[in-house]
Amino acid sequence: MTAVVPVFHPRREARRAVKRGYPRGAGTVRLCRDLGAVERLLQQRLVDAVVLDVKAVSPAEAALALPGRFPRIPMFVLSAFRPDDGPLLAACHAAGFAGILVEGVDNAVAGEWVAGRTAEVARRAALADAPRLLRLTDRLQLAAWDEVLRRAAGPTKTAQVAAALRVTREHLSREFAAGGAPNLKRVIDLARAACAADLLGNPGYTVRAVVHILGYASPSHLAGAARRVAGATPQELRAVGPDGVLARFIRGRTRSRV
Repeated sequence: MTAVVPVFHPRREARRAVKRGYPRGAGTVRLCRDLGAVERLLQQRLVDAVVLDVKAVSPAEAALALPGRFPRIPMFVLSAFRPDDGPLLAACHAAGFAGILVEGVDNAVAGEWVAGRTAEVARRAALADAPRLLRLTDRLQLAAWDEVLRRAAGPTKTAQVAAALRVTREHLSREFAAGGAPNLKRVIDLARAACAADLLGNPGYTVRAVVHILGYASPSHLAGAARRVAGATPQELRAVGPDGVLARFIRGRTRSRV
């Protein structure tokens, strides 16, 4: 399941500018009718970023409250500002918006600019040391790791990764674990737990919401995965973050049994 980028803006050209410029394969831009639709997507899907016209939200406080509830999901303002909008710009900055785009000026770069600053980009940066720490050096190992990260938003089987890489499941499992690397199933659990930890770092998410978004069978299923991979409860994952999950995994949790 690909991540989504909700966009709420009353003007068609501004909405289309974000969608038109967002790179294919990076995610799906979803155009929303109001702030309520944005919030519903936040509770239903893995969201990589949010783009809002804060001037179109009434009361403005509802939009300004959103970054504080979801600080690990970059949120961007796309609005037509006037010289007397200084206080609103200051309020957006204080609220935690990750960037300001000026409608009519930044339209041409809006989609590409947002795509370079998403939650997935931040997660990948947090896990940048994973190939070295996991002893992934071979081309196939690295390609499999990239595919696992791409699929972290939903349940993933070894056979699915193998099919994407055009090799057999048996060959991939054997080659991935070569050279002292963990087995692939374990690494899939790692990537999903790291994603769960990232989402749980948002006060706006309950454990049950994260279970739904990431497609875990139940809260106990997530709890079991967190325990196996990081020796943590789902609540403890809130403070650990993706890099913390990786660090705990490296400390003796790289095998399929604990």
